[in-house]
Amino acid sequence: MADTRPRVLSGIRPTGPLHVGHLVGALSNWAAMQDKYECFFMIADWHALTTHFEDPSRIREFALENTACLLASGVDPARSTFFRQSDLVEHAELHLLLSMMVPVPWLERVPTYKETKEQLKDRDLSSYGFLGYPVLQAADILAYKAVLVPVGEDQVAHLEVTREIVRRFNHLYGEVFPEPKPLLTPTPRLPGPDRRKMSKSYGNTIELGHDENQIRDSVKRMFTDPAKIHLGDKGHPEDCVVYAFHGAFNPAGVTEVDRTCRDGSRGCVDCKKSLLGPMWERLKPVHEARARYLQDPGRIETILAEGARKAREVAGATMKEVRRAMKLV
Repeated sequence: MADTRPRVLSGIRPTGPLHVGHLVGALSNWAAMQDKYECFFMIADWHALTTHFEDPSRIREFALENTACLLASGVDPARSTFFRQSDLVEHAELHLLLSMMVPVPWLERVPTYKETKEQLKDRDLSSYGFLGYPVLQAADILAYKAVLVPVGEDQVAHLEVTREIVRRFNHLYGEVFPEPKPLLTPTPRLPGPDRRKMSKSYGNTIELGHDENQIRDSVKRMFTDPAKIHLGDKGHPEDCVVYAFHGAFNPAGVTEVDRTCRDGSRGCVDCKKSLLGPMWERLKPVHEARARYLQDPGRIETILAEGARKAREVAGATMKEVRRAMKLV
């Protein structure tokens, strides 16, 4: 029987170990949507090359680590199609064909194009691969005719390029692709302990592979409200990294944390101590499951291979339609 649920596609780039920001911002959402949607989840290793082409030596290692984290977070290959991007040549073919009809100015105006070049000045981002990232992203989505793409509100503009590509393709060659829509998901933004964006580039991540002692050390280092120096000083939780983590890992207690911080009855050291328990309670099962999967990389490879087989059935059928529409057969 055909699956009638709306089809979703999302992916993650294996450029390093996954951290707690990935867990609360993406992986938990992916796990929660598996019954409501027909889900395709991708380890986007070709996308990793757009910023790491000079040294791809660890991409395959990170792909396995990232897969272990997805599995440990509840993404279930029995309920979702779960694969590695480079195992599907259909993505590369569709990317090539779409690139023939996409105007360069469309790519140059993508919001993250200039932003990422500014943030990663130590990398050579002058390649077509980096400029053409949105075309490959569109190919990933359209190969499965996904109608929904999980994004936060700040990412909706990025999906519009794919929608423009769909409109242009359908106008030129006939109706083949649906226009994917954003699936707005709650994506709490967790800062790093140093208050900057949590990023592998900044070296301020709290990894899902960290043990309880490492988590405790990270919590101890977290910046707090700079205006709250002594117990009794009234605080401003919105300026505190620890409060942001309470919101993600201690939702039952966050209202009390907010109140006692603002009235000055809770000190910052106590606030950090009260975070560690619920934070580790949530992270411990993920940490342990991740370790179990990484002890058996062959099992991970088998899961990815089976996911690629299922994905190829869908992507292969799409490419037959594309070739017919473009009069290539």
